Amino acid sequence: MFRLTDYPLLVLVVAFALLSLAVWFGAGPLRRMRPLQTDVVDDFRVVQGALLTLLGLIIGFTFSMAISRYDQRKNLEESEANAIGTEFVRADLLPAADGAKVRALLRQYTEERIRFYVARSRDEEASVKTRTVQLQNELWAAVVPAATANPNQLMALVISGMNDVLNAQGYAQAAWWNRIPPAAWLLMLVIAMACCISVGYGSRDARRERWMMLAVPFIVATSFFSIADIDSPRAGVIRVIPQNLHSLADSMAPIVQKP
Repeated sequence: MFRLTDYPLLVLVVAFALLSLAVWFGAGPLRRMRPLQTDVVDDFRVVQGALLTLLGLIIGFTFSMAISRYDQRKNLEESEANAIGTEFVRADLLPAADGAKVRALLRQYTEERIRFYVARSRDEEASVKTRTVQLQNELWAAVVPAATANPNQLMALVISGMNDVLNAQGYAQAAWWNRIPPAAWLLMLVIAMACCISVGYGSRDARRERWMMLAVPFIVATSFFSIADIDSPRAGVIRVIPQNLHSLADSMAPIVQKP
């Protein structure tokens, strides 16, 4: 499914074009159809100031939403690495053969989770998802026989740790799906266009001030770009780097590798 906000640069171009068109409409056709009368200039300035203030508040609120979602994705990556690392240690509680199998599978699972965070294309994401589900089934199947054969507190720790590993992946995936709603983007765009129309409509000399009038569309479009970049988990420049998973993979490698 195509989502414009998955392409921050495209958001910048489209937003700047639409907002520039809104300024032109306010300064040209709207001004000719209904000239701004001197006796209503003060009232118009009040309305214009209210619109610009409202736009600033909505942009700030939406930017805060994007930052909070980015922080959530980053925190869940750390939690996922901790869950995998804990289960990797608890694998020592299993019989030697089962423990070695679980550690090997966890090493592969960690590599797949790293691929999930660095994947850029939908095809690669789908491949990672398929492999992740397969590894999750293999991991669960590897701990169940030993836990069933010896239903004690130690095996309960192993099962609980594996459950945390599986849940951590689900929480991380849910956070990547948690994006700024399209309705919020639409509301922000509508208010931005209204502001740009008012800027063009209220200009004294559209020809002499045309470059100054384009400053508002450019600043607002740049804000849209920043929000889309932070909100997009894969296409943006600002993305979650799986540092904790990389560190975990490095610490697991010497143990998993065969002599």
